[in-house]
Amino acid sequence: MEHELGLLSTADLIIVLPAVDYHVERSHPVLPLLRAAHDRGATIAAHCVGTFTLAAAGLVDGRTVTTHWLFADELTSLHPEVTVRPEALYVDEGPIITGAGAAAGLDMCLHLIRREHGAGLANTIARGLVVPPHRDGGQAQYVRAPVPSDTDDQRLASVIAWAREHLDHRITIDVLASRALMSRRSFVRHFRSATGTSPHAWLRSQRLSLAEELLETTSLSIEQIATRVGYRNAAVLREQFVVRRGVSPSEYRRTFSHS
Repeated sequence: MEHELGLLSTADLIIVLPAVDYHVERSHPVLPLLRAAHDRGATIAAHCVGTFTLAAAGLVDGRTVTTHWLFADELTSLHPEVTVRPEALYVDEGPIITGAGAAAGLDMCLHLIRREHGAGLANTIARGLVVPPHRDGGQAQYVRAPVPSDTDDQRLASVIAWAREHLDHRITIDVLASRALMSRRSFVRHFRSATGTSPHAWLRSQRLSLAEELLETTSLSIEQIATRVGYRNAAVLREQFVVRRGVSPSEYRRTFSHS
């Protein structure tokens, strides 16, 4: 135990895992070590009920966090100074990152890898784990009922695969609904139930993820990349990139380019 606690004094990244006994006493010896790690600049992450430990340490006072939706009300009650977003898969607050339920720990870790080392590495690891590199939506997709039938599931999977291969095309909801053999309203409802997000938001996310990979791994111009991912021109790509990623495509390339 002393060895494990000692590692916290030098670690640059600390991930607090969920435990059956997640009610940590204020006197627990791990809490001052977490605070000291935070003070020296370490990144600290937690998911599911591991978020309770960060709250007990006072590291998320005045911050926004997430946890498993079943425990969100309890976390809010115990720590009213913390803003809890039960609908989120993960919340990035810079040095503090929190994730939702156990499976969302993968989403949180892939986000950390993407943030520090780029989309290419995160996507490679996701393929090895056989999980999506980035899931849109939030925990609500797991609380609601699943897509009604296997037939609908197969249609949606086929449409999603087609859309990923044709991001350079003009893809509308009507086009997707037609390929799924559904009405527009039925398609939007089933798509949101299956993915936790709207078709528009999903397409935007896919386009930006592909743009990240192309920026990292090719020497294509920003204009060429914009065309490849389905934007009218480089200006639209830049606008979306700055809004959604916080940096311009050129800045992103300088940071993560493997060319």
